[in-house]
Amino acid sequence: MPASQHHITPDTPMGATLVDGGATFRVWAPRATAIYICGDFNEWRRDAASLLARHGGGRWTGFVAGALDGHHYKFYVMGAGGEGFKRDPYARDLANSWPDPDCILRSSTTFPWQDHDWHAPAFPDLIVYQLHIGTWYGPNRDRRVATFLDVLDRIEYLVALGVNAIEPLPIVEYSTPRSMGYNGSDLFSPEMDYEVLPDDPALDRYLALANRLLTQKGKATLTRSVLAVGVNQMKALVDICHHYGIAVILDVVYNHASGDVAGQSESLYFFDRAAGHDPNDSLYFTEQDHTGPVFAFWKEEVRQFLIDNATFFADEYHVDGFRYDQVTVIDKQNAGSGWLFCQQLNATLHARHPALLNIAEYWGPEPAVVRPQSAGGAGFHASWHDGLRTTIRGVVAQASGGQQAFVDWQPVVDQLRAPGFRDAWRAVQCIESHDEVYRDRGPRIPSLAAGGGSTRTWYATSRARVATALLLTAPGIPMLFMGQEIYEDKRWADDVANHPDTLVFWDGLAADSTMRDFHRFTTELVWVRRDHAALRGEGIRTLVMDNGARVLAFQRWVEGVGRDVVVVASLNEVTHYDYQVPLPSSGLWREVFNSDVYEAWVNPGAAGNGGAIHAAGPPLNGLPHSARIVVPANSVLIFAR
Repeated sequence: MPASQHHITPDTPMGATLVDGGATFRVWAPRATAIYICGDFNEWRRDAASLLARHGGGRWTGFVAGALDGHHYKFYVMGAGGEGFKRDPYARDLANSWPDPDCILRSSTTFPWQDHDWHAPAFPDLIVYQLHIGTWYGPNRDRRVATFLDVLDRIEYLVALGVNAIEPLPIVEYSTPRSMGYNGSDLFSPEMDYEVLPDDPALDRYLALANRLLTQKGKATLTRSVLAVGVNQMKALVDICHHYGIAVILDVVYNHASGDVAGQSESLYFFDRAAGHDPNDSLYFTEQDHTGPVFAFWKEEVRQFLIDNATFFADEYHVDGFRYDQVTVIDKQNAGSGWLFCQQLNATLHARHPALLNIAEYWGPEPAVVRPQSAGGAGFHASWHDGLRTTIRGVVAQASGGQQAFVDWQPVVDQLRAPGFRDAWRAVQCIESHDEVYRDRGPRIPSLAAGGGSTRTWYATSRARVATALLLTAPGIPMLFMGQEIYEDKRWADDVANHPDTLVFWDGLAADSTMRDFHRFTTELVWVRRDHAALRGEGIRTLVMDNGARVLAFQRWVEGVGRDVVVVASLNEVTHYDYQVPLPSSGLWREVFNSDVYEAWVNPGAAGNGGAIHAAGPPLNGLPHSARIVVPANSVLIFAR
């Protein structure tokens, strides 16, 4: 007689689910010959009562009375290729015991959410901050992996900076203590090394920090027993972010799994223990590789597994969106079925969570990924874009060649608005990212701007300000990479032991005036973007592209609103006096931002326009008015009505 089928229905969720009196278990293993559910609740016995019942479609089910939150469990799978334990592909939590951790039963209702009135910022209003949980912030990061709760120490910092969304690199379980995160092995379980153990004395400090942040917003405090559950620590982070106006966008990897799952006997690789060793017969994966086995999107069950993963984090962790790693691989290495998966994923999430933001990483970039499915598109809301990243870095590199070097603004002009995208905000723009400045890849902006010299010269700092200002005044969703806002000039790495000089130098905010001044510059520029709807709108028009003078000017606006903004950028090492710029209307224009002020704050030699200009000049470049202005060397000015 197989395991009880009490509480089992066609709608029983996959994996382990706590219900009244016990837990249901459901797993997909079409070629298995028998599957047992073993755990603390039955003393890990394999007997008739723990033998799951087989159903159509290769699914196996059972109910175990007495199963409780916190109980450990695994499936014992028998097949033509062998037998042994397998972790639940849908496991919500794992015991910290690699290489073969137990799964842990977890209730979805143990965390006391208080974000019920939360609404994420509108997509065009987002300013995203990308970070890596394990290295971003926290004590002794050279010796320990930073945690979800360490991020709480920087919530108020992020609020003051003005960003309204964070995008952590992937946070699901991988088999090593340190990683970028793109080698996930257990997709429903948060990374154990990002959690503080319940017997760690540091948990009391984190509890006090979390409760201080909650109390400041008039919310109920947490108990130690709640925070001692590892998965609740990530939930606490999301909940507190929401109380402070910060959305959370998860970076998820659906194109491939960890390259070491094939070597993990209890992983989802060859989950049903089929005979043979053909990688194309491993149930969840194809024979293809992309730094790990590629998911077999031609199987409906695999597509559903990954769709379930996204809905799980949206439902259970209240996340506000996803950034999908290498959708290009999903599409190109799964002809037809990969694109179908994207369409089904986006349709499901849109129906279930209409406010959720779905961002693709797809190179080219390809505008079809953000087109609606009715037009043959994949249905993502936005896509990562390299247009501004490559062109802004290009002009900064040119300018670092010195005053006599040629600077060509045309590529920047061509990419100020993402070509082919139906809305400008559908392009997520950056000048640094985890990929761009990782280990021995591209230099960070200060090093690029220094042209091989010191990053502490005016030449380097002023060019870096221009680069950041162009990003934050251009259309699209801007994204900052951790440390960019404080002029971090070192590349980053996840494996600090092998790359010790790659951590963000937070002490620089107190000890390094250059970093402190750049942080002030970035903060005030972010708030200028937030204060001026025109900088978040769709309208953009190039007013001046003067390669000889190294000056670029463009207009930003929101249709029908007025309050236009004009941005003037220079990568000339000489200040221009009496430089004529076209303007869309006459009268007073306020100089609301001048990057030259932030050199050795407050720059006693700053050039500028006394806080305002008057558009009383003749028509120019197709606009009805103009003004003669001062354009400081290597600077960005912003004028507003």
